[in-house]
Amino acid sequence: MKKIALTFLGLVAFSTSALAQQEVKFGPKAGVNFATLNGKDAKDAKMLIGFHVGAFAEIKFNEKFAVQPEVVFSAQGAKTEYSETVMGVTANYEGKAKINYINVPIMAKYYVAPSFAIEAGPYVGFLATANAESKGTVGGVTQEFDADVKDQTNSIDFGVGVGASFNMDSGLFIGARYNLGLAKTGKDYDETVNGVRVKVDAEDVKNAVIQVSVGYKF
Repeated sequence: MKKIALTFLGLVAFSTSALAQQEVKFGPKAGVNFATLNGKDAKDAKMLIGFHVGAFAEIKFNEKFAVQPEVVFSAQGAKTEYSETVMGVTANYEGKAKINYINVPIMAKYYVAPSFAIEAGPYVGFLATANAESKGTVGGVTQEFDADVKDQTNSIDFGVGVGASFNMDSGLFIGARYNLGLAKTGKDYDETVNGVRVKVDAEDVKNAVIQVSVGYKF
């Protein structure tokens, strides 16, 4: 994980320095996240609404091609909901995994038209916070729990993103992107079974986020 992060940051530094003589525009971006968790162990995960905010630099080679490194705070995760009735008593449960990252994507952009671009590229995410919230109601009695699970969450995420943007002459743009995580969100851990210490693999749970953004290029 650390090697991936260091390699990726080196690529960011190289791209921004080696292309210093190209046309470069900077700006902020922000928007809404439609986040969930994918994987064989995340079948009950539902969409959690979050947000993202950050900054970017668009480095244009020519009218068609550009590279866009970014630094973005992204509120992600998922929620679960279920209910069951046993002997006439109904239990309702709601849980939320709130996992926040500082994401650093590098997007390759192709301008299909002067105002419309498509993009794709890798990203690395650095864990900021991780919390698990739960709320259960049984027979009209409600209990709530909130736990910091940062120690059980991988500090590095990585994946790929694809998207598109509509760019206006004023500098404003509207974009949409899908980020697919390739790393498990949880850490492997050790467990003692019958006096024997064994390694347990983390559950197959990975990030998946749709982002809708508004930004401005200077």
